[in-house]
Amino acid sequence: MDIKKRIVEQSILLFERKGFSETSIQDVVEALGVTKGTFYYYFSSKEQLLRDIHLMYIDDLLTLQEQIIENPETSYRTKLSETVKLLVTQIKVTGRPARVFHREMMHLKPESASTVKQKRRLFRFNIQKIIESGVETGEFRKDLQADLVAFAILGMCNWSYNWFHPNGSVTDEELAEAYMETLLNGMVNRDG
Repeated sequence: MDIKKRIVEQSILLFERKGFSETSIQDVVEALGVTKGTFYYYFSSKEQLLRDIHLMYIDDLLTLQEQIIENPETSYRTKLSETVKLLVTQIKVTGRPARVFHREMMHLKPESASTVKQKRRLFRFNIQKIIESGVETGEFRKDLQADLVAFAILGMCNWSYNWFHPNGSVTDEELAEAYMETLLNGMVNRDG
């Protein structure tokens, strides 16, 4: 494994365990047994490293979301379900990077945060477009406010990183299914 990748992985581990503010560059280099010069060869600052971690995470999500959206064989309901599943399974697949992505955003400088937020907005807007298209084709109710539903989906899924344990009693797939059941069918008993 190359040294840059090792720096990123060790930093993610430390940022998750200690938090960005409490982790120093010295902590990172000591854990890896390299010098600060090695760190600065790859990253100009700890904040640039955090920005790169955020961009890697959101860029991967956007790539996977694009694959879901561009599949002409699937309904909008399936595209929405696959997007929810993507958000939940990323917690299992990426673990620490997901927690750092959701928890440490506040430590990015305004220009870095702006870039990351723009990509996050694109991800949200893509969800909104799925819902709007589903409304247009009649798959979803006409009275839905697609923007509010998109925010609700992200709130529900993104908060899961705080409490969801993929090796716990509920799998990532079961959680995604429960979210979709609630989204699509609500909680009201229609039988009685």
